[in-house]
Amino acid sequence: MAVSAEPGLLPEYVRRMPDGRYRGLNPVTRLALAAVAAIVAFGVRDWTGPVVVLGGVVLSGATAGVLRKMALFGLATIPLVASILLVNTFFYPNAHDIIARLGPLSPTWTGATAALQATLRVVAFGLSAALFALTTPMDDLLVELERRGLGRRGAFVVGSALGAIPRMAERAREVTDAQRARGLDTEGGPWRRFKGLVPLVGPVVLGALGEVEERTMALEARAFTAPGRPTLLRRLPDSNWQRAARWTLLTGSMGLAGASIAGLVRLP
Repeated sequence: MAVSAEPGLLPEYVRRMPDGRYRGLNPVTRLALAAVAAIVAFGVRDWTGPVVVLGGVVLSGATAGVLRKMALFGLATIPLVASILLVNTFFYPNAHDIIARLGPLSPTWTGATAALQATLRVVAFGLSAALFALTTPMDDLLVELERRGLGRRGAFVVGSALGAIPRMAERAREVTDAQRARGLDTEGGPWRRFKGLVPLVGPVVLGALGEVEERTMALEARAFTAPGRPTLLRRLPDSNWQRAARWTLLTGSMGLAGASIAGLVRLP
């Protein structure tokens, strides 16, 4: 049984978390919105799905104050977006509306349209995931999932998966700073930067492997395998309208995506 904590017992980052329409939502509601964004972006055909998701994500990011950080996360999609644009534009199957002939390559309007639609889907999904990650403390999400019946092992898997990239990035920064303090040159031309990566890879990988043992010992010390459900001391705010909205949006988005894929609904 979860027990509500007094405001003074809450962690400092929870008490200082900025208010706002998006940030004020329960973490599970934000997770449901991220899932809905993925379903609509990839499930609804043509332009409507990704455009609506992209507009909603940008608006939510602006109200939450993380739009600039979301843009930095969006840069990670550049390699995938570039490959989508090139492959679809030049090698789209059964496309004959050629834009121009560039030697052996012939870009087509059909391929370019499909490439732009796929790019919008990827960017919309990437920004929705970035919005969720930047506005949802991991502890809050795991507490809510465990309070709703997710077991310890499930919470551990979710937390490890979502926290792996931030931990690796933080460890890489620490190793880079330590190596620079020892005289390693990691700036300059591309070849010098590449040579500087070699002394960084080993400590980062070995540190990640060593962390596995440390996390295992920490979990055992905190009775990870003890029988019974733990008593949760924090209850994050939730409401009836959020619970209703979560189920409505999830079922509605899945129904809309299924109808769109089956051709029963055609949006612009």
